[in-house]
Amino acid sequence: MFETLKVFLRNRKAAIGLAIVLAYVAVAIFGPMLLGADPMARVGRPHVAPDGEALLGTTRMGRDVFAQLIYGTRTSLAVGFFAGLLVVLIGTVLGITAGYFGGVVDEIINFCTNIVLVIPQLPLLLVIAAFVGQTSPVVIAIIIGVTSWAWGARVTRAQTMTLRQREYIQASELIGEPAHRMIFVELLPNLLSIIGFNFIGSVTYTIITQATLEFLGLGNPMSVSWGTMLYHAQNSSAITVGAWWEVLAPAVAVAGIGIGLSLLNFGVDEISNPRLRTLGTIAAAAKAQEKIDRQRAAGKLQGAAQ
Repeated sequence: MFETLKVFLRNRKAAIGLAIVLAYVAVAIFGPMLLGADPMARVGRPHVAPDGEALLGTTRMGRDVFAQLIYGTRTSLAVGFFAGLLVVLIGTVLGITAGYFGGVVDEIINFCTNIVLVIPQLPLLLVIAAFVGQTSPVVIAIIIGVTSWAWGARVTRAQTMTLRQREYIQASELIGEPAHRMIFVELLPNLLSIIGFNFIGSVTYTIITQATLEFLGLGNPMSVSWGTMLYHAQNSSAITVGAWWEVLAPAVAVAGIGIGLSLLNFGVDEISNPRLRTLGTIAAAAKAQEKIDRQRAAGKLQGAAQ
């Protein structure tokens, strides 16, 4: 495990992305406890610019933007991770089932997957959220989770079908290994990189989609999240009246977690993909050779000058 962690941290993208994500997680867990403030309480005059008392200013209702940002981090990350787990669970179960058993089971699951893939996802989410009404963050997470599993199921199915043709899998089947052992012992460990890739991508998509739905007014306006902060800023015409801090804080928070998760995703992909690892090694060797060539050229110039 420590060797795996060392390999992971050697990748610059993965290390930076992990540091950003862990910083957000620390804020989500410990921030509200250390802050000890009510994000919905009125603490000052409307639209006060950032100062010593209000680090990120106040909203139109006189609420502390910094407190809302801290509490919103917990809500948005909780929704993202919960929906990501739901997407991975559904996609992995259906993908492995279809790829391993094949036949009629594969045809039925593949048919359902194709239907979900064909339907435009964001319009579907907008219709469902509008039909349900002002939804809580948990309901938004469930809606995203049950409508976003198709891509992960398709990729998992394809990789499972590839692994099922390996000699050690076929040998285990010939000696009578039960299906549940084949799936959990032989297949699942070889699918961990794809599952991790799917989870990180699902969390990123969920956080951005939740903010979009709540910004459009399809969430619960009384909850505190980055999306509802943007929604209230829009309704109060924050940009028009010059209260830029009310929009900037949640927008930077969404962008920051998106960058962190994307870097983490790129790093995991490079580590788990042998072709990308080879390209990285070749690029590093080329840079090292270029540095040596420059040093040699500089040495020749100095020798000629002397």
